[in-house]
Amino acid sequence: MKSVSARRKGGFIHETGFDMVFDIVIILIAVLLSLLVLYPLIYVVSASFSNPLSITRGEVWLLPKQITLNAYQSIITNQDLLSGFKNTVVIAVLGTLINLVMTTCCAYPLSRKEMFGHNTITVFITFTMFFSAGMIPNYLLIRDLNLLDNTLALILPGSISVYNMLIMRNYFQNSIPEDLFGAAKIDGCNNIQTLVKVVLPLSKSIIAVMVIFYAVGHWNAYFDSLLYMSSKDKFPLQLVLRRLLLESQALQDDTGIGQHMAESSLAFVSIQYAVIVVSSLPVLILYPLLQKYFVQGVMIGAVKG
Repeated sequence: MKSVSARRKGGFIHETGFDMVFDIVIILIAVLLSLLVLYPLIYVVSASFSNPLSITRGEVWLLPKQITLNAYQSIITNQDLLSGFKNTVVIAVLGTLINLVMTTCCAYPLSRKEMFGHNTITVFITFTMFFSAGMIPNYLLIRDLNLLDNTLALILPGSISVYNMLIMRNYFQNSIPEDLFGAAKIDGCNNIQTLVKVVLPLSKSIIAVMVIFYAVGHWNAYFDSLLYMSSKDKFPLQLVLRRLLLESQALQDDTGIGQHMAESSLAFVSIQYAVIVVSSLPVLILYPLLQKYFVQGVMIGAVKG
């Protein structure tokens, strides 16, 4: 029996004219969307290597104009940016490790049906996704814990994400064969040994997903540091970048500045783009390395349990 959209000849399926047109349209749409996504990235990279005067004149469209490395040299010599980069790395690494431990320790017991009240506890935890104390009570809590102007204030309050915990819980429920738990119990493993020796080695994909979610969240976060941090040497990179952008905007808006200030304002134009490139580079490197685990972990962990 012949298919509506394809014909089988000699054991092979030959596409009809409609199928070929459809494929071409899909490819063109995919290419167009890819260009729309890639162009801003290409523009930012090109602007970071271009002369600031060329940027302000609107001469930079795709490729760099009057290539210069002054913006990156300014970043390397800027102690605030270097300090912010170091602080962000510490926050992202330490915060992600704490997130993984806390999320796993919560998701695993809630995924086991033999745990008494696991569904009720899950409902109470899920409740916190929709109702929270708010910004002011959180600030008062951080203040009463003496965590103001402390890096831990950017890590401990977000030690676990309920959404991520539910994804990991569903993964443990639907992706780890129940027979493995029985075999581990017969071999004399307790719950912690089962988690460490059986579950985690089989959960690389969901762990990779959690690493991406948490690490990117810590890397891009700035609002908590805006509330809790006051020392410049403890600012994360995103907060330093925000302050530089505000300073640059203030210089550009001041019509009574001198020549030196005008040159500084002009230099800030390319520095802004260079900082964006530097701050985005770690995430751009991390995602391709974990992308193959990312799709698998999200799709399996998203199954309703």
